[in-house]
Amino acid sequence: MATLKRFRRKEFLDKIITKRRLIILNEETFEEQFSLRLTILNLFLLLSIGAIFLVSVTTYIIAFTPLREYIPGYSSTQLKEKALLLGLKSDSLEFELKKNDAYIQSVKKVLTGDLEYAKVNKDSILASDYVDPSEYEMDASEEEKELRKQVEAAAKKNSK
Repeated sequence: MATLKRFRRKEFLDKIITKRRLIILNEETFEEQFSLRLTILNLFLLLSIGAIFLVSVTTYIIAFTPLREYIPGYSSTQLKEKALLLGLKSDSLEFELKKNDAYIQSVKKVLTGDLEYAKVNKDSILASDYVDPSEYEMDASEEEKELRKQVEAAAKKNSK
């Protein structure tokens, strides 16, 4: 049994290593146009390298040229930029719409007399983003302190 397997393996190796000749002839004159010595192993290797080359060139063309835009799932950079700009514009329009709605609601309250005087702040309509003053450093500089002393002294002098 082992000898049969060895024999088949040797027979297979002999078939793929045996040199063969590829000849291209002129049909009318039987003149040899092209001749090439090959083995089945060389032919398989040549076809494999050719297929790998063809696949890699096709992949490169699709991945790094504008042709990729025709493949579903890929989008152009211009389309992405436009989508981003439209998103920003819609956000700002939404913000303006809320601000206008707040203004209209406050005007309606004034016209109908439903105004609550304790809650009215004329800057509240336009002040959309409240800034907490504690976030900023509000300490007076030395120059400002001197100016305050001069103003207080002048005020005391004028009041006498």
